[in-house]
Amino acid sequence: MVLKFAHPEVLHYLWILAIIFLGASFFLKRKVEKIKKALGQKTFSFLTQNMSSMKKKAKLILQFLVLTFFVIALARPQSGEKKTDITNEGIELVILFDVSRSMLAEDIRPSRLEVAKKEVMRLIQKSGSHKVGVLAFAGNGILLSPMTSDKSAINMYLDSLTTDAVSTQGTEFKSALLAAKEAFERGGVEGESSVTTRAIVIVSDGEDNEPGALKAAEELVKQGVHIFALGFGTEEGAKIPLRDRNGNKKGYYKNKSGQPVVTKTKGTVLKELAKSGGGSFYHVDYGSDSLSRLVNDLEKLEKTKFETADLTQYDENFQIFIIIAILIALIELILGDRKKIGRLWRGRFEVSKN
Repeated sequence: MVLKFAHPEVLHYLWILAIIFLGASFFLKRKVEKIKKALGQKTFSFLTQNMSSMKKKAKLILQFLVLTFFVIALARPQSGEKKTDITNEGIELVILFDVSRSMLAEDIRPSRLEVAKKEVMRLIQKSGSHKVGVLAFAGNGILLSPMTSDKSAINMYLDSLTTDAVSTQGTEFKSALLAAKEAFERGGVEGESSVTTRAIVIVSDGEDNEPGALKAAEELVKQGVHIFALGFGTEEGAKIPLRDRNGNKKGYYKNKSGQPVVTKTKGTVLKELAKSGGGSFYHVDYGSDSLSRLVNDLEKLEKTKFETADLTQYDENFQIFIIIAILIALIELILGDRKKIGRLWRGRFEVSKN
């Protein structure tokens, strides 16, 4: 049986163990010599007559072997080889994430933006093998992550997302939808033989400051793109907090008249976009099942086979080395360090048999 190791770098610890073992043996020997010199040979022999130096050395070797086998197990020894073809199936999904200042409103805690980030991360986690891209938008759009199946990379982008990601403020769905179209063209599956199902999920509080969004949505629908929307915020609305660099609130954003801006979420635009795009609108609130319903609707869409990967699997053998280490450890515990000295009866006294 030929062994390979999943983490061969761990085996370097064996050199450290060997150095520790040799060092322990050296200092133990020096310690014995010092005690012998201090007490004298006769006294030392009398005091240590029932101690076995061979058993002490054997216990030290057994301890070394226990640690050695644990290190080998930690390196994950493997044997055998089995190759499996894995084909990923899913859809191409672009998430349009609204990062306009209105998303900072705190009518849902801690803010619309933070709640939206967490919900989208949950969506990514439940998205199976879909290829997902993330596009941040406000007055214009910027592609944060091209379409990928790497969920950890997408979550990294989402976690660091702020309202500063886009230079131009406002909320313009038209430019965001056009940017999503470009994202599909640049990062989608190529080839005439493959027909890929594509979908867009708009994450926003629904305030659109520019016309033309519905027309852009209709153009995408003609190309087979489905549009869904997640709405965040309340109809009562809230003021938009203004914070300093340390995150401390120092006031609220104001309009040209000097009055605090109150942003309200009605979801009218989002509902119209989702209806035009053959999808659905979901208002996200505490305790709602909006995300689960969105995931179910996305799963109903026809899936496409993406790239096929060869997965090589090996049989894990670390358990054997752990068992050996435990057995040696038990032997070391049972093994004493004293000699089996016979006894002679001499009258009233029992003395050692030399």
